[in-house]
Amino acid sequence: MDKYLGIDVGSVSCNLAIVDGKKVVYSSYARVHGRPIETLQKEFSKLKKKHPKIQISGVCCTGSARFLVGHLVGADIIKNEITSHARGTLNFVPRVRTILEIGGQDSKIILLKNKNPIDFAMNTVCAAGTGSFLDQQAARLGIGIEKFGNEALRSRKGITIRGRCGIFAESDIINKQIMGHKREDIIKGLCHALVRNYMNNVAKGKEIVSPVVLQGGVAANKGIKKAFEQELKVKVIIPKHYDVMGAIGAALIAQDAKIKKTKFKGLKIAKTKFNVGSFECKDCANKCEIVKLSEKRKHIAHLGSKCGKYE
Repeated sequence: MDKYLGIDVGSVSCNLAIVDGKKVVYSSYARVHGRPIETLQKEFSKLKKKHPKIQISGVCCTGSARFLVGHLVGADIIKNEITSHARGTLNFVPRVRTILEIGGQDSKIILLKNKNPIDFAMNTVCAAGTGSFLDQQAARLGIGIEKFGNEALRSRKGITIRGRCGIFAESDIINKQIMGHKREDIIKGLCHALVRNYMNNVAKGKEIVSPVVLQGGVAANKGIKKAFEQELKVKVIIPKHYDVMGAIGAALIAQDAKIKKTKFKGLKIAKTKFNVGSFECKDCANKCEIVKLSEKRKHIAHLGSKCGKYE
């Protein structure tokens, strides 16, 4: 059967997924560390090394960098994260009604009915309910983020961490340390603070219906899963491939489209030299920052104008 590639590049991670029917035949997750193009090229090199003869029949890009990446790779389809995450989750939990997604820099909730997204919301300003905030606090508490969830489950005492704001939460954690609270109790309190923040901001006013799925990088944290279950009083499902669900959904969207001839440039772009520059357009009061993308010396695209002038 034909194989389809999904690419999800955001502010924190670069995720790839290849599907063949309903089966995920390849997936990868990598931190971008502020270098999305270089990270994507490295992931393409790894994919080519593992599957040197693979043939891709279609490509869909998603994530906050979807337009940039779409032009780079020659994507056939570009879709937003809401559509991609919903499509991917339905592949594993066909009856899902609520998707809780917490990534490195943003969080979102997606409500579905009859397998179609009917409503969604994303976090606005504060990062206190995201994975990067947990990373920072794990470092402050002297524990690896991969051990964070298990440490929270060790706690037998509930303490409250103010979680409506990242700065206040960090200050409260320092105070709790000074007062002599155990690390596992502080971590448990932090997990519950993140969940309260999510419920009071992202999920505010939303009717959460079971089955509920938790995904995104934070889903690996067992303390967060338990905190959500205690808050919602329902079982929370963590699906397989929870950390690359957007990429899987994008790959499935490409597959659903029945693309006759792909525009994908191939995995060889792992070795291609790309140049990205920018300038400010002064033709109107918007003063848009225009990104100029070039491959070697060949112009590929302009991105970023609100009026579409350069696109």
